[in-house]
Amino acid sequence: MTSNKSFKGRVRARMAKTGESYTAARRHLVPGVPGVPGVPGGDAGDVPAAPDAGELTPSAQEAAVGGEAAGEPVASPHEATVSDDAMAARTGRSRDDWFALLDAWGAAGCPHGEIARWLAEEHGVAGWWAQSVTVAYEQARGLRVPGQRRGGDFSVGASKTIAVPAERVTEAFTDDGLRAGWLPDAPFEVRTARPGRSVTADWEGRAAVSVHLAALDPGRTRVSLQHGKLPDAASAAAMKAYWRERVAVLKRILEA
Repeated sequence: MTSNKSFKGRVRARMAKTGESYTAARRHLVPGVPGVPGVPGGDAGDVPAAPDAGELTPSAQEAAVGGEAAGEPVASPHEATVSDDAMAARTGRSRDDWFALLDAWGAAGCPHGEIARWLAEEHGVAGWWAQSVTVAYEQARGLRVPGQRRGGDFSVGASKTIAVPAERVTEAFTDDGLRAGWLPDAPFEVRTARPGRSVTADWEGRAAVSVHLAALDPGRTRVSLQHGKLPDAASAAAMKAYWRERVAVLKRILEA
């Protein structure tokens, strides 16, 4: 099982091999936690590896990835509900075991980022799973409802695999003419773009949309889109339906 003791043992083994300090060795072994400053790989623009939809509970397979078939990746741990068996297999503990451990640590009084960082640094939990355990715990303890972030706003996602290169998908978001073909009259204003990797954008003047691209091979790209800072559950439901439709249109246009 994954444990604090076994993780520290791996750190010390690396220290013995490389001569690094404890802090330096741990930095190489701690998985990234997106949006958590100070954790390697934790820049807000990075997305950790997600489980296949087959690891989610049946209701979450529909809710988490916009109705994609099993095998498509999950866009966000904020929407997904993983099965207890999958969580135990990927993290070394069941949901109840993690909840008991987090209660003992005092997680109910900690912000989301601090909990996820503690899971990553002290227990070696991989990035997406550190977020998923944290979200599941917060929901179980009444600190948020599904789809809601600890700050009170909501986030939704959509995911598609498109049979074109990642650079072409980037252009579909950043080129005004191309974007008008599948996202007409949308209050979408590009903030940053890394060709073939990611795009961030304002929506109605707020930095709310992030798009992450993963090249599955030279001719196929996985698109994972997140739209956050939504004020309530009704707005989240409406935007989820909107993005599910829009990414389907994007796929149809690019593959044509």
